[in-house]
Amino acid sequence: MSKFVLSCCSTVDLNPDWMKKKNINYICFNYTVDGVPYKDDMGVSVKTADLHKRMLDGADAKTSQVSVGEYIEYFTSFLQEGNDIIHCTLSTGISGTYSSACQAAEILKEQFPERKIYIVDSLEASSGYGLFMDKLSDLKNNGMDFEELYKWAEEHRLYVNHWFFSSDLTFFIRGGRVSKTAGAIGKVLSICPLLNVDYMGRLISREKIRTKKKAILRMAEKMEELADKGLDYSDKVFISNSDPEGARALADLISERFPKISGKVEIFDIGATIGCHTGPGTVALFFWGKKRED
Repeated sequence: MSKFVLSCCSTVDLNPDWMKKKNINYICFNYTVDGVPYKDDMGVSVKTADLHKRMLDGADAKTSQVSVGEYIEYFTSFLQEGNDIIHCTLSTGISGTYSSACQAAEILKEQFPERKIYIVDSLEASSGYGLFMDKLSDLKNNGMDFEELYKWAEEHRLYVNHWFFSSDLTFFIRGGRVSKTAGAIGKVLSICPLLNVDYMGRLISREKIRTKKKAILRMAEKMEELADKGLDYSDKVFISNSDPEGARALADLISERFPKISGKVEIFDIGATIGCHTGPGTVALFFWGKKRED
């Protein structure tokens, strides 16, 4: 059985302790605030709440994906130790980092012809991507071999369901994802757009819901509709957020409606890369369920 590492990007929006516990390696995305560079290191350098406060105060926040050169340096450290690599990237529907990782892997084949580097487009984002990696870690730790795990990842990536809303449209408007007119109307009417990640890993607006309370209820309804009954709700449910109050309310509702997963609803902060685009007021729910087909 080959020796290998499981790897991803920091945009899984978990936390460093979780990653260490699950033996998942990661490389950090990059972002700048008013031109000052930072690493998206899961809140170690800058807390999400502090980043959003600066953004609300007018700071200009921009993100950039991992470069080919950064991937080469990162992968090389594992290859030199005799490891093969399974690296899963943030969805191609959101970022071009998959292409950069593939280019790096291709370059490194010449230097390490005896090693294998498999790059997986996760088609996931934020803690949905984290939920996917958490499962891959469990399978690896339970003895699944390199080739089997890569195949499993490719075959099961669309079974992680992503649903989220935002009660603050400021940065959706600023980023052009919501028009100024629609945003102004949305603010007056307390509209919370309900979005999901589709089968191509893209963010898609699905419904317009009035009030945060109703949006939280609608996400629980989506889980009732789409969650994998075959799992008997025994798998973990992850929530990422930039709205702690809303996240806690959703977690309590999920625990109430799905008692068999009570205590397994994990709450994480939205990381800097995703947070630079969504801003405050976002709550996202991730669970294993029906395959995404639209």
